[in-house]
Amino acid sequence: FQQWYSSSMKVICMWLADRLDLQLHIYQLKTLIKIVKKTYRDFRLQGVMEGTLNSKTYDTVHSRLTVEEATVSVTDAGGLQGITMKDSDE
Repeated sequence: FQQWYSSSMKVICMWLADRLDLQLHIYQLKTLIKIVKKTYRDFRLQGVMEGTLNSKTYDTVHSRLTVEEATVSVTDAGGLQGITMKDSDE
């Protein structure tokens, strides 16, 4: 499970890195937020260690999506319709 999680986050991180100079479309952002949050929660429930879950790759993805989310919230009011990177546990 740890390798599967790490690979999943690495693919998302690489995809975001390829589009570093481009702002994500609202639908891309909403979909990625859902995927990243669900992946994190599901693998945490499967017993993946915190060190693996909160890797540098995950931090990079989380930071990028948080910045994109902030940009959308300023430019397009209501565009994310309640979808956010902030976890309900926070």
